[in-house]
Formats: sequence, C-alpha cells, structure tokens
Amino acid sequence: MAASRYRRFLKLCEEWPVDETKRGRDLGAYLRQRVAQAFREGENTQIAEPEACDQMYESLARLHSNYYKHKYPRPRDTSFSGLSVEEYKLILSTGIDSPAALSGQFANDSLSSSSQGELSGNTALLAGKSCGIAQRKF
Repeated sequence: MAASRYRRFLKLCEEWPVDETKRGRDLGAYLRQRVAQAFREGENTQIAEPEACDQMYESLARLHSNYYKHKYPRPRDTSFSGLSVEEYKLILSTGIDSPAALSGQFANDSLSSSSQGELSGNTALLAGKSCGIAQRKF
C-alpha cells in the first residue's frame, strides 16, 4: 500500500509547478523536499499513520486542482489595492527587496505612500515565516 501512496505523491510533485521567482520559499519545491524526506526508502517506506498520509495527499491534491478557487469564485482578480495579478507576482518575487521600491514601476499605482509603507512593513514581517504546511511524518 505504501507503494501506491508513494506513486501518488510523486505524480503530484511532477504536476505541481515550481515558481523560479520564489527561490527558497516556493511551495512546489518545498513539497518535493518533504516527499523526499517522508519517503526516504521509496516504495518500501513504512508509513506510521496511513490515514494522516492520505489526508495530506487529498488536501494537497485539492490545492493543486484549484478546487477552492472553483468552489468559491472571486468576482474580480484584484483586491482593495487595485493591483493586477502580474503586479502581485512581481511584488512577491524573490528578486525584489521591498514593495515600496516598485511604486514607480506601476502605471496604475493606487496605493498612497502611507499604505506602501504599511505594505512594506507587513511583507517584512512575513518574510521569515514558513509556508505553513504541517511538518508531519508519514
């Protein structure tokens, strides 16, 4: 049974995209690392908690398939800031030090300078946090 679980996780890892703009903090890369740790012996790995392993796989599969995005559609692709998805990707990329540094690059910059400082501070607080996936042993 461990062999089928291992193959399902491998297939999920192959399908999960790796975002090169988020080096060191990408969910796809983290998932690959965790699967390699959890299944050190490959198909021969003994799984201590099979139910927890199956739950983890199902949760990750729902995220990968955008289950919640389709179940709870958003009316617009922007938020209160008015920034586009591309602008958010640029802000969240690893190569950018501060969102405030990008303010001059956006043609439709709707953030005030006080909001930009607040956004920069909040981003700095989040920079050291992990991605939030449970550190379970399978």
